[in-house]
Amino acid sequence: MNVNMTPPKNFGETLLEHGGEISSKLNMLRKERFPPNAQKTIREFSLAEAAEFIGVSDSYLRKLHLAGKSVDPTTVNQLGRRYYSISRINELREQLGRLPHRKDHEKLQIISVVNFKGGSGKTTSAAHLAQYFGLRGYRTLAIDLDPQASLTTLFGIQPELDGKPSLYETLRYDDERRAISETIQRTNIPNLDIIPANLELQEYEYETPLSMQHGSKEGRQFHTRITNALKEVDILYDVVIIDCPPQLGYLTLTALGASTAVLITIHPQMLDVMSMSQFQLMLGGTLQTLDEAGIEIGLDWFRYMVTRYEPMDIPQQQMVGFLQSMFAEHLLKKPMLKSTAISDAGISKQTLYEVERSNMIRSTYDRARESLDAVNGEVLDLVQQVWGR
Repeated sequence: MNVNMTPPKNFGETLLEHGGEISSKLNMLRKERFPPNAQKTIREFSLAEAAEFIGVSDSYLRKLHLAGKSVDPTTVNQLGRRYYSISRINELREQLGRLPHRKDHEKLQIISVVNFKGGSGKTTSAAHLAQYFGLRGYRTLAIDLDPQASLTTLFGIQPELDGKPSLYETLRYDDERRAISETIQRTNIPNLDIIPANLELQEYEYETPLSMQHGSKEGRQFHTRITNALKEVDILYDVVIIDCPPQLGYLTLTALGASTAVLITIHPQMLDVMSMSQFQLMLGGTLQTLDEAGIEIGLDWFRYMVTRYEPMDIPQQQMVGFLQSMFAEHLLKKPMLKSTAISDAGISKQTLYEVERSNMIRSTYDRARESLDAVNGEVLDLVQQVWGR
């Protein structure tokens, strides 16, 4: 049987063509979802959510409004429900003297979210954690250090089209290096900024060993590059959340060199835990080598975060019990539940904090939101403990 086959195109050309098509379609979807300029906005929040973010009771906030002692809600529907923009929430927070900003003696908290294996929920966890801090009034900087730029995309930036600089511009070793302040972008949450990622970040993985081979002092001290860069903007932020790439390379090691804390995400399945054990062995060995060279990674704390947990899955229950039996003191008490609400929000490039509750099955939304807040609240408690609050 004779089969006529058209010779395939060059593989590289085909990939470029397909990548361009996907990028174009995603940009069209972005324009449809966030008109008129494809920029993400943020929804208004109910009185209950506003009170929670500020740290007061619903009734107290309601009394302030009725007494004319607070900013007016931006939306009051026919049922008399009050809704507040995040800007109004910030006004209320300042009016009530409840700004949570760190004091001069409280050091900047830099939390790296890491995992060696993709699919552990690392980026989703980092995004929700950064927004959790931002919505509660903490001045937060998210840094996407993964060249795949998933966090960047979730924050509404399409790197191949928008042309935003990544942290590579600050980490690079040549004369074109830029200040970190030139890479910071605003997000749709006033207290939350981001340094986006793009494919150029991968250059740092090649340039760092070359710089070291050439005997450069900068290359030998690569682990200090994020630390030194953040000194320029230290006074502007309370918390930095770094989404690391899913590999143990120079980007991850440089992030760890700057970190005051580390979150290691774990999907509680056998293959994922096996992969994590290899990551632990590799990272532990690398850190020991660095320590012997006089490079110390000093952390205030680190925790394992169970992600995408299905409580009705017996093997997952057993795996969580297995993890608890080995290192309970380093495991966050609450797991991050797997939820269709989170994945459904992601389809429209949104997080659970951004999506409208009314657009989902409310019980599903509430269950996922309760899980997110519990996990992120534990992290906030750890930060507060470091600050001595």
